[in-house]
Amino acid sequence: MQIDLRIETEEPRWDAAIPDIETVMQKVKTATFDYVAAHENIDVLSTDKPIIVNVCLSNDAHVWQLNRDFRNQDKPTNVLSFANIDFDDFNAQNEPFTEIELGDIIIAFETMEKEAQAENITLYAHFCHLLVHGFLHILGFDHIEDDEAEYMESFEKAILQSIGIANPYEES
Repeated sequence: MQIDLRIETEEPRWDAAIPDIETVMQKVKTATFDYVAAHENIDVLSTDKPIIVNVCLSNDAHVWQLNRDFRNQDKPTNVLSFANIDFDDFNAQNEPFTEIELGDIIIAFETMEKEAQAENITLYAHFCHLLVHGFLHILGFDHIEDDEAEYMESFEKAILQSIGIANPYEES
């Protein structure tokens, strides 16, 4: 399974906040996709075509606009995911292409930073959690219903543990 990240950095503070961020992203990507492939039967993960994931390292202003325009939430949030896999004709649409674009993940720097400070965790740990969360969303996971949330959180905890990050849902 070949998964390529197309990374766009809109907010200059990202590079200073998390050194070697692209290497971190590759590590999180590998841990997430390997874990999901081992525990779920998701058709797209068995394709021979390269899979593309777009990741935008952004800021509150941009995420606020996207959240308002696409989710009717007039506020910033930490991470937004736009999953192409959620479309009914996802497989048929990708048939003629040589690669599969799985979706987009956009992370807001300021919200991430505030949350990390409030939770007394490192930016690195919180960034990894948000990125895992985004990857799971573009693979079709959700947390609208309680049972879905519990299932998704179990994956997040296991994936984060595999890269040395503590359970983000545990009270400190």
